[in-house]
Amino acid sequence: MSATTRRERERSARRRLIIDTAREMAEDQGWDAVTVRKLADQIEYSQPVLYSHFAGKSAIVSAVAEEGCAELAAITRRAREEAGDPVLAVAAVAAAYLAFATERPAIYDAIFGMEVTLEFGPAAPQPLKDAFAELERTFAPFTGSDAETFTEVAWSSLHGLAALDRGKRLRPSHRDARLKIFVAQWTKGRSR
Repeated sequence: MSATTRRERERSARRRLIIDTAREMAEDQGWDAVTVRKLADQIEYSQPVLYSHFAGKSAIVSAVAEEGCAELAAITRRAREEAGDPVLAVAAVAAAYLAFATERPAIYDAIFGMEVTLEFGPAAPQPLKDAFAELERTFAPFTGSDAETFTEVAWSSLHGLAALDRGKRLRPSHRDARLKIFVAQWTKGRSR
């Protein structure tokens, strides 16, 4: 192995360690507890080493968010494909999305609630595009001519449910009822 290859591997391993440690800290203590200083202390590297990989906390959060989008895309793809029927797919994807928001709060917050350096829209990194594309595939059977806008609005509704539920603003005993209403609304009333 050449010295250059070894340095590249070491750099990649450090980057991975920074991302994983930031994610773990956020999952354990919340994003407010994640600072460059605390992160450097946790992984036993100097702050300049962290800054050689990331411009600051928002860049680290962005890396976590990008990976989170890849995970969300995989989860929603699996839910959609396993459902087999378009209406059941909406229900399965919505349930998987809500579970992701609840079970991975630090990642969900990184994607949707934290300051990030990611660009959204046409220039977005591929994992962000993939996550949106999975939602678009899910809602496509129920859209008119503008599937993208329809998906944006359906996604907004789903995100609102996730945010309100996570914030304990909705009655926990009515989660299933809300999901049924969501599915009925976004599948034009077709139900199974």
